[in-house]
Amino acid sequence: MNAVGIDVSKGKSTVCVMRSFGEVVVSPYEVTHTVSELDKLAHLLKSLNGETKVIMECTGSYHLPVARALHAAGFFVSALNPKLIHGFGNNTIRKRHNDKADSVKIANYGLSAWLHLPEYVPEEEIRQSLKAFSRQYNKYNKVKTMLTNNLISLLDQTFPGLKDLFTSPARESDGHEKWLDFAARFWHCECVSSLSLNAFTEAYHKWCKRAGYNCVGASEIHALSRQCAAVMPKNEATKVLITYATAQVNAISPCRRKSGDEAACGVTAGISRCA
Repeated sequence: MNAVGIDVSKGKSTVCVMRSFGEVVVSPYEVTHTVSELDKLAHLLKSLNGETKVIMECTGSYHLPVARALHAAGFFVSALNPKLIHGFGNNTIRKRHNDKADSVKIANYGLSAWLHLPEYVPEEEIRQSLKAFSRQYNKYNKVKTMLTNNLISLLDQTFPGLKDLFTSPARESDGHEKWLDFAARFWHCECVSSLSLNAFTEAYHKWCKRAGYNCVGASEIHALSRQCAAVMPKNEATKVLITYATAQVNAISPCRRKSGDEAACGVTAGISRCA
């Protein structure tokens, strides 16, 4: 039984081949994740006598080039959860943790669990794509939530309660929300309270028409601005903080489009071009 223990890292792996009773068939050595190096590894493993199984840990996506190449070459490959191997063979007070020692440990684990090793099977392309999209979507949502909370925290110091006045859905063309664009234009309560109600209403209607939003709520916004107790002063530094914060949230907002329309945002347009 040839147990091939592979300790995977980014762009390279350490390979060791062990047999029962501690026999070292191939001493630990380093292999880069290139076509030529992986072909050499496959050729070496095919030259071994007996049954050969390859054992490695699942390390994000770093193990995939090695697992796919050796699986395609006809080897039994097992990609295991690192927790299964972490505590294996820790019956010594000496703490050895390096790539060579880890590859030997992985190979010995393979020998001990030889009959129960699960076989690695490459994922279908559609499943792989869906998982990648799901991860990216969750990451985008986390970043958007963080940036939105940061902007709300800043607005609580310049225009408290502003967001609560807006309930409009995101704009279809680019996913922008009305309260975000309004905050970029009227970034401080004094930008509104310094104007009379008629003057603000006129300016607000012009802005709504230009930005493509419904012109409602002018009197409520003006009344709120007269009651706000702003902490940060109305100056150029505060304006930069608010406008850049709104731009960051808008930059990561997903595009919304109606059925049948062409993609208008970068992510969707990129997918369309790839298709």
